[in-house]
Amino acid sequence: MTAALDEQPSLTVRTVPLQKTPDLFAHLPAAAPLAWIRRGEGLVGWGEAARVELAPESAPQGTGRFTGAARALERLAARARVSDAVGAPGSGLAAFGGFAFDPRSPGSVLIVPQVVVGHRGGRSWITTAAPSGERPAEAPPSPGAPSPVGPLSWHPGSRTAEEWSAAVGSAVERIRGGELDKVVMARDVVAAARSEIDPRTLLARLARDYPDCYTFCVDGMVGATPELLLRREGDEVASLVLAGTRPRGATPAEDARLAAELQESAKDQEEHRYAIESLRATLAPLCASVQAPGQPRLLRLANVQHLASPTRARLRSGVSTLDVVAAMHPTAAVGGTPTDAAMELIRELEGMDRGRYAGPVGWIDGAGNGEWGIALRCAQLEGRRARLFAGCGIVSGSDPAAEVAESESKLRVMREALAD
Repeated sequence: MTAALDEQPSLTVRTVPLQKTPDLFAHLPAAAPLAWIRRGEGLVGWGEAARVELAPESAPQGTGRFTGAARALERLAARARVSDAVGAPGSGLAAFGGFAFDPRSPGSVLIVPQVVVGHRGGRSWITTAAPSGERPAEAPPSPGAPSPVGPLSWHPGSRTAEEWSAAVGSAVERIRGGELDKVVMARDVVAAARSEIDPRTLLARLARDYPDCYTFCVDGMVGATPELLLRREGDEVASLVLAGTRPRGATPAEDARLAAELQESAKDQEEHRYAIESLRATLAPLCASVQAPGQPRLLRLANVQHLASPTRARLRSGVSTLDVVAAMHPTAAVGGTPTDAAMELIRELEGMDRGRYAGPVGWIDGAGNGEWGIALRCAQLEGRRARLFAGCGIVSGSDPAAEVAESESKLRVMREALAD
């Protein structure tokens, strides 16, 4: 159900432990599954006990979609009758969410499923939620096997690769002219199938091929993101900053050469430094302490390798999870530096509405615990259509042809997930 922010239903929520470790994907129906999984742990859900849709904003840097979602969740939690026999992060009242990259864009949503199945830290549980007085939904006895995607036809997105390359060139000129330090330029491509695409097929393939990523599905946005925006448990938050990329090599020697090239690249180190400085500046007013490594480490994924810096912080009293999400978005890794100038250049040069691509995606429970990533390496599914996205960090030393090649490496994740 969809309700206005001030008309949230009174929910009855019940969580009980499961004795056996569940196969999370096996429980999902084909219709509108919800998922957040990494290495077999996480949450899946289906049905809608409550749904909050956040309206587009007029302010170019507005955060109303986050504060609106936080207010709705607080109201839901205050009115809910919760019986939680597990007491773990993600048990009890829990919601999945996805937010538009640009505050002016529609699509931001928060969903409390009718059923959630969770597994974390050796503990498993099932939660049911329903408006008070209504009978809770039950787990589907046999949701059926995921369907293959079938033949696909591919189409340019908002811009062709050549047009996007020209836009990247314009961005480099603007950076060299001193307007800003970095901007992240994104592009899209479109795949069309002969029948409706089953999101469970993509989820299973992504989880298999990218086990170190966070495989997600929220309101039709499916992907496997390597970028953890934040994890909150109690008053502690953790984040993983990724900026600077190379493809994986075809041989161990080539892989090592590309890794060394990445770690020694002044351009990539500059891009990563901007991302870390941006995160520190963002978290400082909200946190009593922020810890980040002096040098990034190498994170190798199946298709690419990144410069990565894990960070930790302790929140000040009274700071909510979505306060932090609002403050952190957009990070320099998906927007640029300075933020305002980068956002305006994206609107001017990119030639498309990103929707929820590069926006926060994840889950949150009634106590504020949760995990939020950045919606990267993903596609928006609409029936037979899949819209794929990829973006690249552009700085003064960027080469448009190289950025097109990097975007193709990133698009390959979802191209392969769609291929039978």
